[in-house]
Amino acid sequence: MQNNQLKRHPPLFNDPAWRSRVMTGLVFTILLWPALVLTEFKPWLLLDAQSIYATSRFLGNFFPPAHDPEFLDVVISSTWQTIAMATTGSVLAMLAAIPMTFIVNEQLSISSLGRHQTHWLARLIRQIVRWILVLLRSVPELVWALLLVRIVGLGPTAGVLAIALTYSGMLGKVYAEIIEASEPRATKILLENGCSRMQAFFYGTLPNAAPELISYTIYRWECAIRGSVVMGFVGAGGLGQRMDESMKMLAGGEVSTILIVFVLLVGVADIISYLFRRGLE
Repeated sequence: MQNNQLKRHPPLFNDPAWRSRVMTGLVFTILLWPALVLTEFKPWLLLDAQSIYATSRFLGNFFPPAHDPEFLDVVISSTWQTIAMATTGSVLAMLAAIPMTFIVNEQLSISSLGRHQTHWLARLIRQIVRWILVLLRSVPELVWALLLVRIVGLGPTAGVLAIALTYSGMLGKVYAEIIEASEPRATKILLENGCSRMQAFFYGTLPNAAPELISYTIYRWECAIRGSVVMGFVGAGGLGQRMDESMKMLAGGEVSTILIVFVLLVGVADIISYLFRRGLE
């Protein structure tokens, strides 16, 4: 009897939400299809005989990886330059983001208590800083690096400044959102009892928001390491610039070595980030 019922009503139709799931899938496909057409997305070209032959020849040049001492010294020096670029840029971004976070944040404002109306000048300054954050994070670090290389010349200085500019906008926005999403009760009590904004932040807001703030900062540092390699292709130094030079000379073995070092570098950064996040739990 049960077998007959299963035949008449397959498991799919026993799910009361199957219609909504099917409709969602259809709508998603309809919306995605124009994007696939516009981008000329044709993954089957990778299976073409000519593409497979070209890929095999290209990858064949990667073996064996270059391992002569002179080249490895250059790679190690470039790796430290990449780490220094990402770290310095992230620290500068954080130092620029913190004051802007205080300006745009409304939870630490005296007017948030409801007894005072925000002055028009304060609202104007807050809005101007918000637009500055939008401007900084809307321009990718690679574009900033392209512009800064023309100004300060080739080298890691352009990369450091590019990371600092873009990441200050990102950090400022996310810092403000994390603080505004934290429990405001302790902060309001401190402000109502005459504490300054800094005292209310350090003793009321920071204890609740610190784990998320530190976690996101470490994540951005990890992203900065990856971004530093990409910016090297436009002359900002580090591993990316060494890889660009090796690719132009068709030195596949050198490119392979740099790729291995890059994967190890990102893996180490991920482990450090994981250990920091575990320490915050």
